[in-house]
Amino acid sequence: MAMEKELFYAFGPHKISSNDVFYTTHLSFAFVNLRPVLPVHVLVCPKREVKRFADLTIDETNDLWTIAHKISAPLQTYHKASSLTFTIQDGPQAGQSVAHVHIHIVPRKVGDYERNDDIYDAIDDNDKKLKQNMDLDIERKDRSPEERAQEAEEYRKIFL
Repeated sequence: MAMEKELFYAFGPHKISSNDVFYTTHLSFAFVNLRPVLPVHVLVCPKREVKRFADLTIDETNDLWTIAHKISAPLQTYHKASSLTFTIQDGPQAGQSVAHVHIHIVPRKVGDYERNDDIYDAIDDNDKKLKQNMDLDIERKDRSPEERAQEAEEYRKIFL
């Protein structure tokens, strides 16, 4: 029996395993985060490597936000969250560390951060540390491929 070859999606210079991807269209994909700022933190990204938001086509822009819209409410419900944070860091001075447009979607719960807007610092800090050296972040460790694949599989079932 021939083994299936693992597929990868480009995310800037990084390769995202198809095992981590839980939703795709012809233009975009949604995947679980290697190092989430909260237990649930997913990303939506165009398949074409596009560095800045203004460089997306109208179709890509619509597709990214359509996926974000489609997956957000079910993820919020699944995780019994009360709110959602959507964020895009567009360019290095905005905290973008992976030069590939992506939307962070984070289901939120009461008290998940002392100050509600601290999540933006956490996302910025998380992205900077990921870019520098992943083992510098003591509080948030990389999740194993198995953990990420299991989470993505749970989400795939939601969107069947």
